[in-house]
Amino acid sequence: MESDLQIAGDILSVQHLLQPQREHPSTVAEFVGLARSIAGDRSQWEHLVEYDTASRWYHRLRTGPGYEVWLLSWVPGQGSGTHDHGPSSGVLTVLEGELTEHTDRGPRTLAAGSQRVFAPGYAHEVVNDALDGAISLHVYFPGLTEMPMHDDVRGGAREGSPEGSRDTVRSNAAHSCSPARQTPVSA
Repeated sequence: MESDLQIAGDILSVQHLLQPQREHPSTVAEFVGLARSIAGDRSQWEHLVEYDTASRWYHRLRTGPGYEVWLLSWVPGQGSGTHDHGPSSGVLTVLEGELTEHTDRGPRTLAAGSQRVFAPGYAHEVVNDALDGAISLHVYFPGLTEMPMHDDVRGGAREGSPEGSRDTVRSNAAHSCSPARQTPVSA
């Protein structure tokens, strides 16, 4: 009996049957791959990282059609507050250090190299509970335009919010984890 390869021939030798390589990702798997690729190439992000004890630091690393990539740093104790990402899906990748993700299912420790993929409406809080700084990469598709804040997933109301409230943070350059300050985008 002949194999598929013997019947159809080698697909790599039939160029018109190959899918053209896309310039930009368009599937969840491709966005995960983009995050892994950036994480693996420290030269793309390491020189940009700053730590700020007064406010959260973030930097938009890249944009493309229908997505954006953010780099965030976390000093010990910094957190995002409980939020979702509106209509955006995302990939969170821990580049250095350790972060804790709190959801209604409980806490999850995310060590360097860990990735979380989430759909629109996924509510979580990300906190640096460790004693050292941490760095994370966030890919949003489509690009993040709103970040609804929620009651604390750990059982209490958000600080400064009435019980049961749900506020929305909107921004053209919004990103996960409610950043307070952005560095200028370098050429």
